[in-house]
Amino acid sequence: MTSMPPDCTPGPGSVDAVAMRTAMGRFATGVAVVTTTDGDVPHGMTVNSLTSVSLSPPLVLVCLTTGARTTEAVVTAGRFAVNVLSTRQEQLALRFARRGEDHFSGLPVKTGSHAVPVIPDALVHLECSVHHTLTAGDHDVVLGEVLKVCSRDGAPLGFLGGRFSDVVDRGHEPVPWFF
Repeated sequence: MTSMPPDCTPGPGSVDAVAMRTAMGRFATGVAVVTTTDGDVPHGMTVNSLTSVSLSPPLVLVCLTTGARTTEAVVTAGRFAVNVLSTRQEQLALRFARRGEDHFSGLPVKTGSHAVPVIPDALVHLECSVHHTLTAGDHDVVLGEVLKVCSRDGAPLGFLGGRFSDVVDRGHEPVPWFF
């Protein structure tokens, strides 16, 4: 019988929030801001729980804090944008991560073609309609159908171990994901 390494928790019901956050912090992600409007009021929140789900139809998944103003606005509006940030937008990531503030105060608000605010100079804007939502623990999982894609070249802002990081191109040929 093998024993567990000392840094492992024994099983269901024994994983605390700090251990979970620390473990998942070892999974490198990008950084994005989800934006929407509630009437004329723009809302946004920084996220790193973002993934492509499907190409046909084009779907993305974002995890938003349950009960947050932005989450409620996304569900109410039925539309949102995902703004993938560049390395030069670390301060915007911090701004949109603060709870309870007017994140757009002093920012020039640009609106995409689907009446959602977009972050100027982001690497990617995905304008989406809400396809499906479900509550999972302390987050709402939102599937969005991508209606419009805008992208530009640049270096993405990364997140690893609770800190911003760089994502480095190793110069290899692209991996053939489609067979």
